[in-house]
Amino acid sequence: MSEAIDYSIFVGTSEDGLAQMSLAIDGIDCAACIGEIENGVKALPGVVRARLNYSTHRLTVAWSEGTSPDRVVGQLEALGYRAHPFAGRAEESEARHARWLLRCLGVAGFAAMNIMLLSVSVWSGNVTDITPETRDFFHWISALIALPAAAYAGQPFFQSAVRAIRSGRLNMDVPITIGVTLALGMSVVETAMSQPHAYFDSAIMLLFFLLAGRYLDHEARRRTRATAGNIAALRGEMAHRIGADGVPVLVPVQALQPGDTILIHPGERVAADGVVASGLSAVDESLVTGETLPRALKAGDHVYAGSLNGEGALHLTVTAGGENTLVDDVQRLLDGALAEKGAYVRLADRVARLYAPMVHLTALVSAIGWLLAGAGLHDAVMIAVAVLIITCPCALALAVPAVQVTATGRLFRAGLLINAGDMLERLAAVDTVVFDKTGTLTLPEPALALPRAADPDLVALAGRLALSSRHPLAGVIATRAKGPALEHVTEVSGQGIEAIIDGRRARLGSLSFCDAIAPADLPADASLIAFRHGEKVLVMGVAQALRPDAREVVAELKARGLDVRILSGDRPAAVTPVAEALGIVAAEAGLKPADKIAALDALKAAGRRVLMVGDGLNDAPALAAATVSLSPASGAAVTQAHADAVFLGRRLWPVLAAVDGARTAARLMRQNLAIAVGYNIIAVPLAIAGFVTPLVAALAMSGSSILVTVNALRAARPGRKEEAVGDDGATGEAGALTEVAA
Repeated sequence: MSEAIDYSIFVGTSEDGLAQMSLAIDGIDCAACIGEIENGVKALPGVVRARLNYSTHRLTVAWSEGTSPDRVVGQLEALGYRAHPFAGRAEESEARHARWLLRCLGVAGFAAMNIMLLSVSVWSGNVTDITPETRDFFHWISALIALPAAAYAGQPFFQSAVRAIRSGRLNMDVPITIGVTLALGMSVVETAMSQPHAYFDSAIMLLFFLLAGRYLDHEARRRTRATAGNIAALRGEMAHRIGADGVPVLVPVQALQPGDTILIHPGERVAADGVVASGLSAVDESLVTGETLPRALKAGDHVYAGSLNGEGALHLTVTAGGENTLVDDVQRLLDGALAEKGAYVRLADRVARLYAPMVHLTALVSAIGWLLAGAGLHDAVMIAVAVLIITCPCALALAVPAVQVTATGRLFRAGLLINAGDMLERLAAVDTVVFDKTGTLTLPEPALALPRAADPDLVALAGRLALSSRHPLAGVIATRAKGPALEHVTEVSGQGIEAIIDGRRARLGSLSFCDAIAPADLPADASLIAFRHGEKVLVMGVAQALRPDAREVVAELKARGLDVRILSGDRPAAVTPVAEALGIVAAEAGLKPADKIAALDALKAAGRRVLMVGDGLNDAPALAAATVSLSPASGAAVTQAHADAVFLGRRLWPVLAAVDGARTAARLMRQNLAIAVGYNIIAVPLAIAGFVTPLVAALAMSGSSILVTVNALRAARPGRKEEAVGDDGATGEAGALTEVAA
């Protein structure tokens, strides 16, 4: 007996005051399921909204009165779907389903290879001198292989068809199930009657090709969900709340209320939005706001949940806790942007609904027509089976996935990992590329900028002193150390650190702390750190360095007719020099997540199709709202989860490779679809006219599938310009900081 679930504990309240619950749905096999589920749930009294995200299989239901969580789940079960709370179990279930599909595919492939070996002998023998006894023996061996193999490998289609019929509806798996069952059943009858033809090979080949397409589609969507996480987890699950007796008590972040005082230890993420009550520290807000530099905090300063605390402890007065923090606002923006993408899938849903009734009607009319024309029952049934098989959407199902797999391999070699199955189609249509700056156009880690006349020995000595500092910027200087950390180092709060070296005082910190003046030959956007040893003074800069091939890639994108822009959460002083170095005119700085969404909406309202390239938490909603999105592997995990693709390495070249690869793939997809449609235009009338046996129908269907697959292999070859930029991008990073400063 399965364990009962109290679904009421998963019910929350929507912004408009309605009861709301999110469920993970099992059993969704095609886009046609979307309308069936949404309309079925909306039929319940009191249900106001029901929205299913096809990519995540997440159903969000909102109701006023007259229904309950159990009624919603019961309605889904009546429709033939299983539901459970949207949580980690959803991914576990999808992973199990993927492994099951792969096993079914393996069984069908193994059986098809063996049956085809037997069938070739029968085909050649039918036109030569094979004896009926030998032919029947081969047919029975084929039956012993095909029947159990079909019973196992056909489960994804059979189970889906049974669920659909029980709930009084049709889906694309019903005609597939009927065609395979009739082909196998008639083959057994034909073999028992010692007839020359059997169709075991047709049925198994049909299952193999259909399973290949279904597995590829399932894996593309599952990879999108595999890394998807809860943004709110960035702030942690627990917080140290100061009790009435002044003692910190560990409580869940959901329990925090405005007015509570919490303790933030060094190195912890801030658990709630609030105002600093006491303490001195610096926080890294790059995942929240996109700001590259740590921000110094003192009493009275505001800080956001998700920020990473530096070396000092902070007491924070909560201003927004529970689900009202900036992190939660970003989550809501992200959910809304993801929901908008469902419209693309629902368009395919409306087309998919027409397939099942049209196939059944065509096969039925063909059988009745031949019966009325005087044909026997056997011939009429076999013609109907041929129609069901030859109209199988195998070529149509493989037209896009075959290109996707080939193009994905090409892009993988270019350092690009695709998360969304339809990413290539959407990317091919873009006319505008929007970059974030920090960690995207620039390298994820800051680089050290030195004056032209810097003394290498003085730099190395500063690095040894920096080894004793916990300041984020000191870590960059510490990489230049030649030797162990210095002893007896003293920290001066808010200023820097000092020590005695060779009898002289050495200081590392702010310009005023070291009595230094900034030189003119450091980047304008660099954070300055001074080092003084006796009378020797060195001022260094820590700044973001451009990716080594950023200039070439931006130039090539422009050469392809794309409008290139920058939308950044960083300050104008950091964005302007990068835009100038890359020749990008349209650059906006200081943008919050909602500002980026608004900018993208404005571009989309103007008819633009936008590629967004960004990292960091603040880019996650923008990535989801864009037509298509890319994120560097160095970006925040949540950003990668909601990007359509992730690129690896220090170069920007994979972005260009993605654009070129997508355009090539889109062209091949259109060609494949034309081949598949043309095949049906020619083949279906021949099947209806009785010129096609089930075997020929399966061969024709397989031939069209092979043709689109061979055509898809052309997507594996990169273009010459793409290869050239890739080679150029492999050069070193010398001069990157100088280019930004210029």
